[in-house]
Amino acid sequence: MQDRPLLISSLLDHAARNHAGAKIVSARPDGSLVRHTWPEIAARAAQLAHALTARGVQRGERIATLAWNEHHHLEAYYGISAMGAVLHTVNARLFPGQIAYILADAADTHLLVDPTLLAGAAALADQLPPSLRAIIVMGTEADIPADCPLRGRFELLAQESLIAGQPTQFDWPELDERSASSLCYTSGTTGEPKGVLYSHRSTVIHAISTLQKDCFAIGAADVVMPVVPMFHVNAWGIPYSAAAAGASLVLPGSKLDPASLYRLIEEEGVTFSAGVPTIWTALLNWLRAEPGRRFATPPRLVVGGTALPTAINAGFLKEYGVSILHAWGMTEISPLGTTNARKPENADWDADRFLDYARKQGRPLFGVELRIRDGAGAEIPHDGVAFGELEVRGPWAAAAYFNRPDDAAFTADGWFRTGDVVTMDDLGCIEIVDRAKDVIKSGGEWISSITLENLIMGHPAVQEAAVIAIAHPKWDERPLLLVQPKPGMTPSAAEILAYYDGKVAKWWIPDAVEFVESLPHTATGKLWKADLKTRYQGRVAG
Repeated sequence: MQDRPLLISSLLDHAARNHAGAKIVSARPDGSLVRHTWPEIAARAAQLAHALTARGVQRGERIATLAWNEHHHLEAYYGISAMGAVLHTVNARLFPGQIAYILADAADTHLLVDPTLLAGAAALADQLPPSLRAIIVMGTEADIPADCPLRGRFELLAQESLIAGQPTQFDWPELDERSASSLCYTSGTTGEPKGVLYSHRSTVIHAISTLQKDCFAIGAADVVMPVVPMFHVNAWGIPYSAAAAGASLVLPGSKLDPASLYRLIEEEGVTFSAGVPTIWTALLNWLRAEPGRRFATPPRLVVGGTALPTAINAGFLKEYGVSILHAWGMTEISPLGTTNARKPENADWDADRFLDYARKQGRPLFGVELRIRDGAGAEIPHDGVAFGELEVRGPWAAAAYFNRPDDAAFTADGWFRTGDVVTMDDLGCIEIVDRAKDVIKSGGEWISSITLENLIMGHPAVQEAAVIAIAHPKWDERPLLLVQPKPGMTPSAAEILAYYDGKVAKWWIPDAVEFVESLPHTATGKLWKADLKTRYQGRVAG
């Protein structure tokens, strides 16, 4: 057999050579659209690589991006990694101090910034690391204000001027496939963000694996819209998966409101999209607000990040013909680990039965190995009842954190400890019942905050909910339910708690309900439990 390295440049070359008819559509902030093809993206990526090479960028050097899902970012994905440098996608929704921290931790030498985020970058001027040599604005000279505070402090360049006149072909180097290609950081909800360094090999294998029928199932005829940000675990690898399949891409930019997404789905014929539950919940509520809103061709959706309430999944399927695949992953595993697609054992289940089952995170993709161990280190039975901490290994799972070689999340025998507490049933399907740090320990027993949250989301008056532990003088901890009601609704605490009757054990039912105007979220759209625990730290149940 021939031995060819698995490189990110090969994905781009494949798409450009064999799928020139696919479209790359990029939304601007004003709603207008820019259209390219894979050959044009390849040409612009080559120009960017030439420009960075001329600036002295070396292999292994980290180049940061602070940008939304748009074509300049896609060009950086390929141009930076293919030339041998390391693409570092910075989460634009992190706090300013966290952004400054990860830029310094990564020792980035260049920062590519979307024009809409330039003011935020300028506010960090005093905190930017000494390693940073230049800031490149992803646009034209007109996108850089004359009074930009970064002028005079850093070399400030416009990307369109930088690449103008550069060759549109690049002799991509034949790199070691195990060399670093990109760097992503965790959201840092319980401490400083941690970096995960992906390789060319891990990225390509992950991209190919996501094309499986029980995963993204993307083909050349698909029109793919990643709503998950390109700064969040490389948009779940979708920009690479689309190139591997030769699919078209629709990049929605910074406007992720339901009306904007619906317009793109309908006008561009989107067949596949992926995002977090808050995105799909908002879209469903928007669709329901106007009975005439329908999809000409219902897209396939993937949800991840946190579990999608069954009521939302059922609403999409029964009212709009939209099927949603539940997936699970983490920054540390590139990110895909499991999907909940049907197996022969449940292929004949009716829609309602499978919708209830679909809340689970699913079974592992080929290449992903799972191990679930209890507090004593013993593997748990696969009965759907026993809890344990999930551990993962595989060809796209991290072996260590960037600059943190001794982190305790990695076991001596080569597994990554996810921090997720899960069950596994006899079909091999896992269900996350909590994060290890969020599970409620009441009287020596565990209560799943996630189960309580998902159940109450079925109440017609509940917009969003969170459950956290508060102190109890006898039971150590008890659950406190925080509820954001739907607009115009004023449910009582007794009405809310009564909804749990018959659905969970009585001792699981929260001791109290607190109604709130809104709930805090992390930069990746998850409920920010750490913030809620701080707010209610002094609350005592009983």
